[in-house]
Amino acid sequence: MQSWHPSISTQIETQRLILRPYQPGDEVWYYEMSRQNREHLRQYESGNAVMSILTPKDAEAVVCEFSQKWETQKSFFLGAFCKDTQEFVAQIYIGVVNWESHEFELGYFADVHHEGKGYVSEAANGALRFLFERMNAQRVRLECDDTNVRSYKVAERCGMVLEAHFPEDKQNPDGSLSGTYHYGLSRSKYFEQTRGSYS
Repeated sequence: MQSWHPSISTQIETQRLILRPYQPGDEVWYYEMSRQNREHLRQYESGNAVMSILTPKDAEAVVCEFSQKWETQKSFFLGAFCKDTQEFVAQIYIGVVNWESHEFELGYFADVHHEGKGYVSEAANGALRFLFERMNAQRVRLECDDTNVRSYKVAERCGMVLEAHFPEDKQNPDGSLSGTYHYGLSRSKYFEQTRGSYS
């Protein structure tokens, strides 16, 4: 299994952002963030841990769970913070699909007060760079609702390729149906795109 631990330097820096693991003390602002984002995330992120936070103790438990998952290398949650203001602007999720084949899953959401500024695309690109260039990823995949335009546009801006579409494969709380897009990015494709961006 690949060693990846918070004590190792895992801070990811992009042009405007710092991405880092959650740490003790984050539960204070994470609680307020969850309150502000609950409605924002309800449609497409109903299973997100943010949706389970109703009290400050809940926020403490969620931040602790993020840390435990990092320790056991089951999944990795990073907060993205603006360098200039230190404000939280997005969250990045990296799931381990298979350590042996070096396959990972990417997820993200934007803070409701920082949408439309390109922060999620920047953070996701930073995470992909980290995975392919430092974690030796062979493949990264992503799933999103086919009506979630913001989400799949981020995937496409990051160079991910639409590999499958499962229309009307889930029913939403309002009774409507929507489908799922499956995106992927291979190691060879990532470096081909990276070389192209500097040519």
